[in-house]
Amino acid sequence: LTSDDNRECYSESTHYKYSTMEALVKFVQDEFVERKEFPEFSAGDTITVYYEIKEGEKTRTQFFRGVVIQRRGTGSSETFTIRKMSGTVGVERIFPINMPALQKVEINKKGKVRRSRIYYFRGLTGKKARIKEVRS
Repeated sequence: LTSDDNRECYSESTHYKYSTMEALVKFVQDEFVERKEFPEFSAGDTITVYYEIKEGEKTRTQFFRGVVIQRRGTGSSETFTIRKMSGTVGVERIFPINMPALQKVEINKKGKVRRSRIYYFRGLTGKKARIKEVRS
């Protein structure tokens, strides 16, 4: 970025204006924040997330398997929410994409849903809570 960037900037990938500060934050995120490579997944997919847990001196790997409810945010602040059933209780967990403890993400099933955020899934039980699988 040069000193001439004190005015409004245009992004090539988007059609809206953003300020110099936002351009600077985006530049820093792109250059300095390391991004892990995970497979492409979206809402409705069943995935398994492996992450590291530190208990005192010891570290162990734990996994969380469930349906992706949403993906939110961009860049280094992107997060995704996973919901699983633990007995009769629904458990949701929000994972930041850039969380250092994340080790890997496995896609178990690709689901076909019409929305990018499937909050309605929380109220479904039994056979209604099934998501149609996409076969490739």
